[in-house]
Amino acid sequence: MNNAELGRRLKTARLAKKMTQSEVTGNFITRNMLSQIESGTATPSMKTLEYLAGVLEIPMDKLLSDSDGTEMTDFAISVLNQAKQLLHQGKFQELLEMQCPDEILQDEFHALHGLAHLAIAKNLSDSKEVDKLQKAVFHANTAIEEAQQGIYANDTIVSQARVLISTIAKYLSEYYSTLATGV
Repeated sequence: MNNAELGRRLKTARLAKKMTQSEVTGNFITRNMLSQIESGTATPSMKTLEYLAGVLEIPMDKLLSDSDGTEMTDFAISVLNQAKQLLHQGKFQELLEMQCPDEILQDEFHALHGLAHLAIAKNLSDSKEVDKLQKAVFHANTAIEEAQQGIYANDTIVSQARVLISTIAKYLSEYYSTLATGV
């Protein structure tokens, strides 16, 4: 297994446990070292791997095994279920911070991320603050991108996001017109 895959597995496990890097590292390693391990730029020692596996409650064999799809299945499904729970709880930003733990579940994560981005866009669009509306447009556009990928592509999300963008654009157009005319 390469460092990037190992780092991805560790980061996914950490985020699934809703732990910060500082919480995981404790006094054993530095947060910077964990960041390098998660990004795949550093190779951890076996002692460090054992420590991280213990803190994250991941069996070493699952952490180190070459993935042919079977070793990660239980873990990946667990992460997918946690992502669904975050969506239902309205914890959209936390959901967006989660990464797909296994390529086989990529389509589901695109769908969940599309829903999360759309929900954030809708929440931000209730504001009349220009910066929040601009962020809403960003999230709506990202919802469109996510919702068009994979076997769970969702035209409803795409349509809702486009209507939201259109509504925001109309409001911003009127806002900017009043600034330009001074009325």
